[in-house]
Amino acid sequence: MDDEYAKLIRRMNPPRVVIDNDASEEATVIQVDSVNKHGILLEVVQVLTDMNLVITKAYISSDGGWFMDVFNVVDGDGNKIRDKGVINYITKTLESDASFVPPMRGTVGVMPSEDHTSIELSGTDRPGLLSEVCAVLADLHCNVVNAEIWTHNARAAAVVHVTDDSTGCAIEDPNRLSKIKELLCNVLKGNNDLKTAKMTLSPPGFTHRERRLHQIMFADRDYQRVERTELGKDKSSRPHVTVLDCIEKDYTVITMRSKDRPKLLFDTVCTLTDMQYVVFHGVVHTGRMEAYQVRSNFTKIYYSTSLQILVELGTQLF
Repeated sequence: MDDEYAKLIRRMNPPRVVIDNDASEEATVIQVDSVNKHGILLEVVQVLTDMNLVITKAYISSDGGWFMDVFNVVDGDGNKIRDKGVINYITKTLESDASFVPPMRGTVGVMPSEDHTSIELSGTDRPGLLSEVCAVLADLHCNVVNAEIWTHNARAAAVVHVTDDSTGCAIEDPNRLSKIKELLCNVLKGNNDLKTAKMTLSPPGFTHRERRLHQIMFADRDYQRVERTELGKDKSSRPHVTVLDCIEKDYTVITMRSKDRPKLLFDTVCTLTDMQYVVFHGVVHTGRMEAYQVRSNFTKIYYSTSLQILVELGTQLF
C-alpha cells in the first residue's frame, strides 16, 4: 500500500528539470526538483556522468520529502552545454522514470537479453585471469561485444556482454549457458578460490554496467582486504576522509578531500547508496586537481563498526 501511494505521489509530482546557461559565466546550471526517494541522487549523477559531463559544483538537499539538486556542469573541453539536442536529452531523461536505477541484486551470473548475454564474474585476481576468461569464451564460440573489468585488493569483478558467434544474437540455450557458467567458474576458482568465485543466474532486468560493478565489489567485501601494494604507499598522498557525528542534528557529516578524477562523484554516491545511506544535504566543489565533498546523512551512524566501514569505503574510491 505504501509503495502504491509513493507511486501516486510521483505521478502527481513528476521530476522537473531547468537548464540555464545564463546563471553562471563558467558552467551550465542544471536544477532538478522531484519527490525524494532512496537512490534518486545516484540516478541524476549517473545520467550526467554517462554523457561525459564534468560536475564542477553541486548543491544537494532533500528536506521534507522533496529532493532538489543544482549542478554546475561543463563538457570535456570545459565549455558550457550549448547543443540543443544534448539539452533536450538531459531534460527528457531526468524528467522520466527511464533513469531510475533498479534495486541492488545480490547475485552474480549470466543474464540473457534480446541483444546480448550479460556475464557477471567475481573472484580472486591473478596474472592471466582475463586471458583465460577470453580463451574460454572463444572456445565456446562467444563473441565479446564489450566488457569492463575492475580489480581492487586482489579481487576482480567483470561485466561482459557476449553474443553467439554464428548468429550475432544473445545466447538463450539453457544447456549452453550452463556450460559457460561451469567453465568460467573453474577459471575463477583457480587453485585457492573455491568459496569466493561467483557466477550464478541473475534475475531479468537491466542495471547500469558500472553501477553493477560497484554492487559486485561491495557484495564481495573487497574493501575488507588490504592490498600489498598499498602498504608501502605514502599516506600523505591518500585522500583525506573525516566522519563527524552531529548529535544535536541527528545526522553524520562526511568530508572528503582528494585529487579530482572522472566519475569521482558517481563512485562516491554509488558507495553511499549501496550502504543504504541517505544524503540529506551535500556540497561538492572541484578546483584544479582537487575535489572537495561534504555529505550529511539523514541516517545516523550509531556504531563504531559502521563508522569504520563507511570511512574505508570512502577511502577506497579515490
